[in-house]
Amino acid sequence: MGAPDIAALRPAQAADMPAVMRLLRGLAAYEHLTVTAREEDLAAALFGAPPRLHAALAEVDGVAVGLAVWFYTYATFAGRPNLYVEDVFVEPAARGRGIGRACFRHMAREAARAGCLRMEWSVLNWNASARRFYAGLGAETVTDWSVLRLTGDALAALADEAPACGEGNHG
Repeated sequence: MGAPDIAALRPAQAADMPAVMRLLRGLAAYEHLTVTAREEDLAAALFGAPPRLHAALAEVDGVAVGLAVWFYTYATFAGRPNLYVEDVFVEPAARGRGIGRACFRHMAREAARAGCLRMEWSVLNWNASARRFYAGLGAETVTDWSVLRLTGDALAALADEAPACGEGNHG
């Protein structure tokens, strides 16, 4: 039996949502997290007009085994877009075949096509194998910035604060 056939990465389609969800759940399990998103919400983000997310699938023998999900941000100081990598996952049985690198290469080409200044993503501190993989791509760890997050009650409290300094009174 020959080597498995690895199809070129292709944009995810609406019909791929079961595979997208399966791969996202695989990533979440690996990261000790839980997917709470509903399939229809992610489909709307991926395939709505305009799309808020972009995704590509990698297939081996016709089965989706890899997923890349990204979106665009904007660097105001530079006046250029950035590509933010939200999720990349390759099923454990398919690793070591260059699929993860192909996912990043695909996103790098999308970033270049969009005129992006850079690609950025986060990695869990404990994920040493991912850090090695990213270093092999040429990525550098940003040490002079910290990720901050506002969620739950803190997010709601800030949103519910009374306006100050005439905020919200623009006609």
